[in-house]
Amino acid sequence: MAARPHAFPRERRLKRRRLIRPLFDRARPDVGRVRVGTVQILYRVVPREATGVDTLLQVGLAPGRRPTAVERNRIRRALRETFRLHQGPLLEALDGRPDCLTAFVLFRGRAATVTADLQRDLPEALRRLAARSAAEANPVVARRASNPPATTP
Repeated sequence: MAARPHAFPRERRLKRRRLIRPLFDRARPDVGRVRVGTVQILYRVVPREATGVDTLLQVGLAPGRRPTAVERNRIRRALRETFRLHQGPLLEALDGRPDCLTAFVLFRGRAATVTADLQRDLPEALRRLAARSAAEANPVVARRASNPPATTP
């Protein structure tokens, strides 16, 4: 795990168009979705060489279409801060993997309740994403968890 679990350095920010476009291609079978309340996360696993940096995770944040730049910026700041504070379990789930997870966090709620919505929905979405990425890394454990052994009384 990283030495600073609450940091959000530039290497962890998803900026390359060639990594962002595939996340929004609905026909791709390798793109996953996690939806919780007002938050949707699109994610895809890529080789680390494709990102250009040695990192476990690259994330993009989108506030959605808003009438004013002020609202978009406020939502973007809230997204970044909430993600920064709750990324630890996801980084732990990705630790030791040879590839990189690229993800895009989309906010689909109202601007008036952005802080409460993000504090409620984003940590749960990140927890689910961590569980999925851990299950994909170890399919035997995931299969056992989805099919528990039958018990007889």
